[in-house]
Amino acid sequence: MPIIFMKTPTKPNRFEKLQEAARVKFKNISLTKQAFIHRSYLNEHKDFRGTSNERLEFLGDVVLSLVVSNHLFENLPKYTEGQLTQLRAALVRTETLAKLAQNLKLGEYLYLSKGEEDSGGRTSRTILANTFEAFVGAIFLDQGQEAVTRFIKKTILDKWQTLAKESVSDNKSRLQEILQRRFHKSPTYKVLSFWGPDHDRHFEVGVFLDTGQLGKGQGKNKQTAAQSAAQDALARLKG
Repeated sequence: MPIIFMKTPTKPNRFEKLQEAARVKFKNISLTKQAFIHRSYLNEHKDFRGTSNERLEFLGDVVLSLVVSNHLFENLPKYTEGQLTQLRAALVRTETLAKLAQNLKLGEYLYLSKGEEDSGGRTSRTILANTFEAFVGAIFLDQGQEAVTRFIKKTILDKWQTLAKESVSDNKSRLQEILQRRFHKSPTYKVLSFWGPDHDRHFEVGVFLDTGQLGKGQGKNKQTAAQSAAQDALARLKG
């Protein structure tokens, strides 16, 4: 018996709404569709003549990194390599991309297996973030560098400061969660150095697991520096 997903778009006009929201007009609508085909869908539809969105996800990840990196490099000339890396990681992290995908309602367009559908795949942060990357990859292939840059500027770069602040606020809790899940241990934070007069003091804090240093960061107080160190550790763990 064939499986019917009521929320899965089957008509071009449903994609038209998405294109209006994203301000993108696709030349090849099949690219739009491919961006939403989760690999679980193929497992239940052996006769489906197509591929999942994983290759587009790979491409979109690279395009995102390049466009965001170039923007930060051009607009933040006083930032160090480490600061630029941390900021880029904050802007393209799973949680950030998932929120952007939710804003565009990308979950409504996904092709999922029944099991993935029943387990909440349309609202999964990982699936949504991956779908956002796949959608970026599709825009790049269909529209080119200029169009995909406009899309990334509209969704990320025009509000990068807000997105970065939202990311920093929970770096320590995210790192704690990951390390507890992987190693059943908690990180420790140590002040590595500090400098400047009392009214303009700066701190450098390192985050450690046992005796191994996971990352380091700087800030005008110990807490801000610790959050920055946690962000650096998260970027390194992802890498």
